[in-house]
Amino acid sequence: MTRILKVYRAKRFSPNSVERDRAIMDAVGNVLAARGFAVEGTDEVHLDADCKADAYITMARTPKALALLKEKECEGCVVINSPMGVERCRRSEIDRIMRMHGLPAAPLTGSDGYWIKRGDEAAGTKDDVLFAANEEEKAKALQRFRLRGIDDVVVTAHVKGDLVKFYGVTGSGFFRAYPNSAGGYSKFGDEAVNGQPHGYQYDKARLQADAERIAALAGTDIYGGDCIVREDGTYAIIDFNDWPSFARCRDEAATAIAANILEKVKR
Repeated sequence: MTRILKVYRAKRFSPNSVERDRAIMDAVGNVLAARGFAVEGTDEVHLDADCKADAYITMARTPKALALLKEKECEGCVVINSPMGVERCRRSEIDRIMRMHGLPAAPLTGSDGYWIKRGDEAAGTKDDVLFAANEEEKAKALQRFRLRGIDDVVVTAHVKGDLVKFYGVTGSGFFRAYPNSAGGYSKFGDEAVNGQPHGYQYDKARLQADAERIAALAGTDIYGGDCIVREDGTYAIIDFNDWPSFARCRDEAATAIAANILEKVKR
């Protein structure tokens, strides 16, 4: 019987989302178990060489866990998301990839404020993503990062418009996009800067194509992100992550993710 190990994300990488992140992992595991696979789970902080499996479905982000999962890949095990893909989802690396390939990133300058974000890893606290209304506040925000010993930061101009959250699974056709509604779930409350959505129209098929392109360039099968839709229908992708919680479409996503895993296991 094929053994599959679920690797849960460390709590520090799931700010205010621990149960949501575990829920999608368990939902995928339930689909796979129903298909006859032996499914077990562990937290990434407890992942070690003794955790044996034929395939690993993983939200891990710590350097130690990613190094071990790379070894498992070299041994011929299926690992989703690929640890190399997870590393490429660092904010500064995604920003570099998007700009290099002409994908719709947020502009670097503007007159409506700035976002200063930790670039070396995903945000773990509210202080990892700061809004600055002007140049003076931007300088202060950068100084706050320097005082924390964080030199890898991404600075982009604020984009006015509707915040849209998207979720996808490469190769499956699964893609969902939702406008952020007032009073909806928020990790740190930063969505409030853009205010209530106006219902601006945009090309969803194009957003899906752009998101799939980023996922392919990063090597990340299970992904999610945020974009801002401007009044004229253009958009800027402001965030891209490996394996989000899929909270608004969990059951559908679990089926698509499981199909992705099954295909790779069979291959």
